[in-house]
Amino acid sequence: MAKKKEVVAEVSSKTTINDFDCIIEPIITEKSMTQSQEHSIFAFKVKKDANKIEIRNAISRIFNVHVESVRVINVLAKKSSRGSRYKGTLPGYKKAIVTLKEGETINLFAE
Repeated sequence: MAKKKEVVAEVSSKTTINDFDCIIEPIITEKSMTQSQEHSIFAFKVKKDANKIEIRNAISRIFNVHVESVRVINVLAKKSSRGSRYKGTLPGYKKAIVTLKEGETINLFAE
């Protein structure tokens, strides 16, 4: 029998347009800021069809850091009302919680 060749996908270190399409915006809340300062954990709003591998590659290329783990949460849409007259919904989104290797950080408020 002939040996099968292993196909290994190479990950380039250059950022691409797809990296910036995958990550929509960082989630800046009191809880996320505390986690980022104490534990190097950051939260991002990402595209609905993005998976963990795409998110990991995009974060590591854009911010030049080493990603340790990625957790993904689908945040459901919520009903809202302004008084008793105006009713509507807040849209749902996909949230990625990214843990970086120890000692690394992302400066979200660069000047």
